[in-house]
Order: sequence, then C-alpha cells, then structure tokens
Amino acid sequence: MGPRILVTGITSAAGRAVAAQLEARGLPYLGSDARADTRADTRQGGEAPAAAAVRLLPATDPDMILDLRRLVDREAINVIIPTLTVELPVLAAARAGFAQDVRIIVGDPAAVALANDQLFTTWALQAAGIPVPRFAVPGDLAAAPASLAGLSGPVVVKPRVFKGSHGVHLLAGTASVSWKNLPAGQLVQEFIPGADYVCLVFGTPARNAMAPVAVVLEKTRTPYGRAGSDEVSRRVPADQAGDVRKLGLAAVRTLGLTGPVQVQIRRRTDGTPVVLGVCATLGENSTWAPEMLDAVLATFTLPAFNPASFRRCPAVPADALG
Repeated sequence: MGPRILVTGITSAAGRAVAAQLEARGLPYLGSDARADTRADTRQGGEAPAAAAVRLLPATDPDMILDLRRLVDREAINVIIPTLTVELPVLAAARAGFAQDVRIIVGDPAAVALANDQLFTTWALQAAGIPVPRFAVPGDLAAAPASLAGLSGPVVVKPRVFKGSHGVHLLAGTASVSWKNLPAGQLVQEFIPGADYVCLVFGTPARNAMAPVAVVLEKTRTPYGRAGSDEVSRRVPADQAGDVRKLGLAAVRTLGLTGPVQVQIRRRTDGTPVVLGVCATLGENSTWAPEMLDAVLATFTLPAFNPASFRRCPAVPADALG
C-alpha cells in the first residue's frame, strides 16, 4: 500500500507548493483547510494544481484534532504534511491520538513548542553559542531605555510566532518609538544588512540511518514587510555558503527539531552569518529543494525511519507498569 497523503493548509502558498510537487510526482493527495474556500479547484493564477479539498476546523478550535482524526480514519490517510505554523504545536502534542501507522510530519512536542516562539528560539540558540542578532522585547525596552544601547541603528519588529514576512517591520531608528504602545507578542531584533538566506533542513535524530538534508537558498533583497520579501532568487551551489549550511544544521540540532525546518539566516557586514528565525514546516521554498519532499516520503517508505518523531509515541513496556 502506497502513501495516502493529507496536506493541511492547502489554500496557503506553502500548501499549494507542496501540492504541486506531489502532483508532479504523480502522487495522489487530499487537501484540507480551515478557510471558507476549499473548493475542489484550489488553483490561483494557474500556479497550483487542482486538488480535492475538505474543510477542517482551525487549529485554535479545541475539537480540531477530533475533526482531523475523523478525516484521517475516513480517508485512510497515513501521511500528514502540515504547512501551517499554527497547527504545529497542536499536532506535535496529539500524535498519540492517531493510529500507529500514521506519520505526522512534525517534530517532537518540546522542540516544536520551543521553535514556535521566536523569543524562546533566540534564547535557546544564544545559550548554545549560535550567533543571533541582538534582541529584546518591547516591554523590556519600555522599562529600561538604556538597553537600547545594544540596538542602535535600524531594528526589525516582528511577531514572536512565525508568519513569514507578514507583520515584519523595519524601523530606521528607535528614538521616536513608543515601546509600551506596541502590541503584545513582538520581538525586536537588530537589523542585519547582509546577504539573505533560508537554509532548508530535514533534521534527523542521532544514530539514524538517514543523514540530515540541508539546502541553502539565497533570497532577494526586498525590504522587510513588503510583498516578495520571501522570494527566492537562486539555489546556492553545494560548494558555496558552507558556513550558512553548517549554521542551519547547528540551529536545528540545538533546538532538537526533526523533519522539515526553514532557518532564516543573514550575514553581518563582516560576513558572519546569524540566525534570524526558525520555522518547522515544509514551506513554499521547498519547491527549490525537492530533496525535502524526498525525505518526507522516506518516512513512509522506510518503516524504521525516525518512528519517535513521525509516528505515534512507542507504547510503554508492560513490565514498566508494575
């Protein structure tokens, strides 16, 4: 029996990109989405394939997992590829609610929870010696203006929960900013002006037979907060940007993530790469790196692959129950 695949968030850019790759490989799939428009034809501008799609409760609904489980059982789904970041903590925590043979392509709950908040991510990376921009939260800056000394010059204000380029703002300076009036859940980062990359990593646990995958993409130099800021200009050859590739792998290992991860990286003016953020999904940029979907599909074709991360948690041995 081959994989029966469900792609969540099918009407999103990431969902359409994953669907297009499955379509190109001749693999059948089902799409789901919480949005009102889940018509059978999800194409926008002719860029995405036609797909069967069903309505699913949003991840914020307490019955979403029940809804998803019924769909998985009804359609005999055995591989779930989530493409929406809001779903990741819920799906990671709920793997035990699905059949033993259902692969949910999301990392372990603790790692996903850590990566889901960019402040927590930055703390963890900084503690491990992974280079990150200087950073703060608006509340700290409002309470201690002197802490702005480390954030002189342009700064980036963005949501702590990853939303791509949405809600990301570049401020020329900090002198006129009223930090106490900024909405909650924001992270302030030093602006890093150099080359802009996304390192796509498929993380694997230690002692796994499959080596981790890492592909570096260089992004266009579009300013923050404008359309196209996530557009990829080229795939970097394997013999270039080795420091970026190593940094992406190091960030994923530090956070304990397995499965597909997008690591946003920029270079300082002296060329040093730093990690701006992490998103633990198979995103729109995976179009440029077919190895990522290859690795996802390997979780089905190789039964022993990473069972602790993509299948239901192993059962407790009977002798451990006393």
